[in-house]
Amino acid sequence: MKAGIVGLPNVGKSTLFNCLSNAKAQSANFPFCTIEPNIGVVNVPDSRLQKLEALVDPERVLPATVEIVDIAGLVKGASKGEGLGNQFLGNIRETDAILHVLRCFDDDNIVHVDGSVDPIRDKETIDMELQLKDLDTVEKKLDKVKRAAKTGNKEAQKEEAVLLKLKEGLEAGTSVRAVTISEDDREEFVKPLQFITDKPVMYVCNVDEGAAATGNAYVEKVKAAVAQENAEVIVLAVGTEADITELDTYEERQMFLEDLGLDEPGSAKLIRGAYRLLNLETYFTAGVKEVRAWTIPVGATAPQAAGVIHTDFEKGFIRAEVIAYNDYVQFGSEAKVKEAGKMRVEGKEYIVKDGDVMHFRFNV
Repeated sequence: MKAGIVGLPNVGKSTLFNCLSNAKAQSANFPFCTIEPNIGVVNVPDSRLQKLEALVDPERVLPATVEIVDIAGLVKGASKGEGLGNQFLGNIRETDAILHVLRCFDDDNIVHVDGSVDPIRDKETIDMELQLKDLDTVEKKLDKVKRAAKTGNKEAQKEEAVLLKLKEGLEAGTSVRAVTISEDDREEFVKPLQFITDKPVMYVCNVDEGAAATGNAYVEKVKAAVAQENAEVIVLAVGTEADITELDTYEERQMFLEDLGLDEPGSAKLIRGAYRLLNLETYFTAGVKEVRAWTIPVGATAPQAAGVIHTDFEKGFIRAEVIAYNDYVQFGSEAKVKEAGKMRVEGKEYIVKDGDVMHFRFNV
């Protein structure tokens, strides 16, 4: 699953990417520093994994991961191909969620593409370009659907009504995700078109060091502006976070964080937030060879969860042996969990819960 970092040029996207992935994307004080999208695979911080490691003492530990894509900065006119517009919009279409970085700090030494700091204007600039691109997609699809609808095709008429509703919303400056459409119609007619503004979004307010713990007036404006969007907002001092990642020891990093009034790096909160944004959760396998976190969509069944390990596990699924994470920790080992009668045997209909520790029985 991919989350794409977007924003205007010079708002801190590549610095954030470096901070998250430790892949040193070029970062400089001029627009279009990022041309090709940088891709980093980022570990999802999860204290449960460390607890299981301490109990099992495996040969290796593998965390869950999210793919983060750093995409070229956008400018006005991108939907018409201005700047790196077409490339930007193509790259973002391939992601599953959007991390929208907004500049929420003053610094005369860092140029702003529009000459002044205004995160709401910046947000609206990008929203408009993404909405215009989606409007183009709607209009092209409508041209085809209208011809079928005129012949009396009921399905085409239904699709036409949905597309006209989307067109009306986009023309009014409303993103696809915020247009009121039934879940069935959204699944059938909207999702296949992969609208950019239908993707879930997290707004990353990039602040200076002094506002890392509390935010600032810019952040409050952003929160007010996105209150109706059902989007996440996170405050991050991106430059400071980058400095923290450069420190050699865990103790030094913790001291730096405490001085800022933080209990953990903001980047860790962001990664977990991105994981939630993608509607993902974790289950674990735990044995002497490895303790591993596996990523599944919320609502996945036991066979679907097994299929993440190997497709044969899903095809030949017989049953799952399941231990709740809290039970594993309470009793301290798989054997003691069994003794206490806390291991459950679940079938094909079982919906996996976040934190389940699982063994799969299968036959191919």
